[in-house]
Amino acid sequence: SYDSEMEECADFYAQFVMGLVSQLREESKDTMVYVEQRVDFSDFVPDGFGTADTLIISGKTVCIVDYKHGKGIEVSAERNPQMICYALGCIQMFDGLYDIESIWMIIFQPRLSNISEFTISKADLLSWAADTLAPAAKLAHEGEGVFCAGAHCQFCKVKATCRKRAEYNLELARYDFEMPPTLEDSEVEAVLAKADTLAAWVSDIKEYALQRAIQGKQWTDWKLVEGRSNRKYTDEAAVAKTVKEAGFEPYEQKLLGITAMTGLLGKSKFEELLGGFIVKPQGKPTLAPMSDRRPAMNTAAEDFKES
Repeated sequence: SYDSEMEECADFYAQFVMGLVSQLREESKDTMVYVEQRVDFSDFVPDGFGTADTLIISGKTVCIVDYKHGKGIEVSAERNPQMICYALGCIQMFDGLYDIESIWMIIFQPRLSNISEFTISKADLLSWAADTLAPAAKLAHEGEGVFCAGAHCQFCKVKATCRKRAEYNLELARYDFEMPPTLEDSEVEAVLAKADTLAAWVSDIKEYALQRAIQGKQWTDWKLVEGRSNRKYTDEAAVAKTVKEAGFEPYEQKLLGITAMTGLLGKSKFEELLGGFIVKPQGKPTLAPMSDRRPAMNTAAEDFKES
């Protein structure tokens, strides 16, 4: 559904693409731009096709810019399967018209301030597609591929009932869910590495079981019950009128939040009037893998050592 954040992100994306186009047109006057371009890569993946958000062909380079609105997972362009397939589709479509030598892939993910880039030569791309992608895609299309669990499972239609995913997550059972102090550091880190995927899997299982029960499935040890609910007014306008007639004020005054206030004033006016009143507090400490782009925080112990 539409909201002001979505509009702002779309504006950022449009500005980014237009800046990119201007930059490339300085290098090549014949730069071409295609928006929402359907690409067909079925020569490598049976029935494979998709829609590229933005394609820019400039000189001997194809630039593919893909917008990602989600903020659950930071998406990398590094050998990104979707982007690579789109790149193959571009080559299939334009290689006869343009002398393409390289593909520049960009993920634009504004809600995580993530702009990820990856460049690959046409020769390397086609070699990988022929040697790796096409054989694997053929097996998968024929139902003979090997199931492989991982972070990609969240996008799968059978993620709740996939046995391979269950086996992958249940590997943690070998730790017998002991309390952390009894585990070695390496074991704690092994659990941390799978904690998010395990939690997501459990959530998917619960949602699957719930929906099946709602559809009439009778589980052996589980039943549908009413969850907790809160009281609510049947007619808010009538409530307000009644309270006012009784001599009371039914509404509270509340300062608009930053996003709503920005929408009210506009970005420039907001900065002009309220820029000096805005501060961004330090975020709550959270564990992240070393691959995370954010710098490590100093702990109190480290601060003490430095002093």
